[in-house]
Amino acid sequence: MNKYEINIYEQIAKNIKKYRMQAGITQAELAEKIGVSHEFIRRNESKKGKKSFSVDTVWKISVALDIAPGLLFEIDMEQLVNQ
Repeated sequence: MNKYEINIYEQIAKNIKKYRMQAGITQAELAEKIGVSHEFIRRNESKKGKKSFSVDTVWKISVALDIAPGLLFEIDMEQLVNQ
């Protein structure tokens, strides 16, 4: 993996956490809103957790957080360059 490659699942997971916290809701609240377990959200937001989610789940999360789905795909280029 070269320095400009990313793990898209990890990037989406970071953004889910970022926007969830900005919305002021807990992992449990987000889980309830999208119909998944609290454990599913916890595992996906965890740095060490196995990340697996569908496009449908990403869509549901964006609706629950009241954000455009594309925001969950944002890449912090500064952080990427400084790896």
